[in-house]
Amino acid sequence: MLTSTGTLVNDGATLLYRAIKHGCDACELKPRCCPKVPARKIPRSVHEKARDVAREIAKTDAYVRSRCERKKIEMLFAHLKRILRLDRLSLRGPLGARDEFLLAATAQKLRKLAKLIPLPTLQRA
Repeated sequence: MLTSTGTLVNDGATLLYRAIKHGCDACELKPRCCPKVPARKIPRSVHEKARDVAREIAKTDAYVRSRCERKKIEMLFAHLKRILRLDRLSLRGPLGARDEFLLAATAQKLRKLAKLIPLPTLQRA
């Protein structure tokens, strides 16, 4: 049985759960569990319940679909930042940022449309 004193350690968001040495010595899993220390000690975040909920959500089909859809959008943003060099905005203020982003998104869409137009075939004389 692991118990905690309730004192937060390290970054202020971690609880240490410790086993009693006497309990660890009697356990048959001791050589595999904690061979180099006298007793088991497990750090656990105070946010672990929320992480457990997130892990359960990640196993659903809806999450997998959502992740695929998000990936498509993130790839467009990555393209804007890396290829069209939109990592830093040159216009100032929210309106300038909006205008610059709209211009970059328009350029991105035009590039995509240009790829859809078939190239003319050359005919031999």
